[in-house]
Amino acid sequence: MTVLIEIKVPDVGNVADIDVVEVLIQPGDVVALEQTVATLETDKASMDLPSSAAGTVQQVYIKPGDKVSQGSLIATVLAGGEQQTGTKEPVQQVAIPEAAPVETPAVDKVSEPVSQPAKPAPEPVAVETKQGTDSTAQKAHASPSVRLFARELGVDVSRIKTGSGRKGRILKDDVKNFVKNVMTEGVAATGAGIPSIPAVDFSPFGETEVQKLSKIKRLTGQNLSRVWLNLPLVTYHEEADITDLEAFRTSLNAEKTNGELKITGLMFVIKALVAAMQQFPNFNASLSADGENLILKKYFNIGIAVDTPNGLVVPVLRNVNNKSINELTAELAEKSEKARLGKLMPADMQGGCMTISSLGGIGGTAFTPIVNAPEVAILGVTRARMQPVWNGKEFEPRLMLPLDLTYDHRVIDGAEGARFMAAVKQYLSDIRRLLL
Repeated sequence: MTVLIEIKVPDVGNVADIDVVEVLIQPGDVVALEQTVATLETDKASMDLPSSAAGTVQQVYIKPGDKVSQGSLIATVLAGGEQQTGTKEPVQQVAIPEAAPVETPAVDKVSEPVSQPAKPAPEPVAVETKQGTDSTAQKAHASPSVRLFARELGVDVSRIKTGSGRKGRILKDDVKNFVKNVMTEGVAATGAGIPSIPAVDFSPFGETEVQKLSKIKRLTGQNLSRVWLNLPLVTYHEEADITDLEAFRTSLNAEKTNGELKITGLMFVIKALVAAMQQFPNFNASLSADGENLILKKYFNIGIAVDTPNGLVVPVLRNVNNKSINELTAELAEKSEKARLGKLMPADMQGGCMTISSLGGIGGTAFTPIVNAPEVAILGVTRARMQPVWNGKEFEPRLMLPLDLTYDHRVIDGAEGARFMAAVKQYLSDIRRLLL
């Protein structure tokens, strides 16, 4: 018996407006279970959407450039056999609701009486001019509910030139997009009052090539710019003696058989960081949007910055305080591989309390990581190196690990930042303290 099955966007962690980058199927194609049918992209990562059924594709409801969210219909697949004319077995059809026209969102339908005409008469909008108010200004084509929504956001609907609804009707999404564009252009053009960098024509100096940034890099850049302009950032540099820790780590890995995951030094950094966060709760917090309250978190989720071909992504390890070193090693290896393959879901990158950015595998002696807001701090790690350390009688070689803590000075003051790093340093220098 053949069954028509709907393929929908799964739970992606309450993320809306996910961009459809690529559609890999078309009607008539035969797909296997878990086969990638489309590629989606959020502001943090790209992901492959697997098929939830095997069979023949009947209809595809998305195209590149569309926006989807959890539950959006992607395609219908005829499972259990090919669709043929005159088949003896009836096809069990799944009710597929018709897509609502873009120009008539549900919000407008609810707010307007049923008996109201399809095209409500637009209200006149006064536009201020140098001479005063122009009563003959162009009327904005928008419903009363959209006008109310615009007023709540402080938007003059007359500034929205054309709506996406029928005959240019202004919808709620047009108001939202107008606000987004104003905010984006304002930061890009003025840098919150900072003069913008002028455009330069480089062609007179030699051959050039224009390469478009991925969406992840573009939006990450915007977020980092907002953080840099809005947060008073301070970076504190420290070194931790990890000679004994490294000897212990080496002995643990020597006991592992072939095929078992090796423990990296980053696992101990994660454990030490969480122990210090438990000791200093302000580091496991976020500042409220109005800046009046500090939201203290009772859970300990650590984000790990991972370098991928599409840009930097930050998968989150959850409930780190309740997991062993081996469990964290396996979880980070799994999520890092998913990140490199573009298979991280938005939920995998949400809920972080603090982030670690490690350059240990590359090099460097120090750097200034930028806080991953709304977190209040981020820990940077670079490559450990042997250094002569004075023990009171003589110099002896010790393995020293550079650490860089950047924090939001509105929440963390200098003394607290120094004490926090002293605790992290102490835990790494004597890992037995993690048992206390």
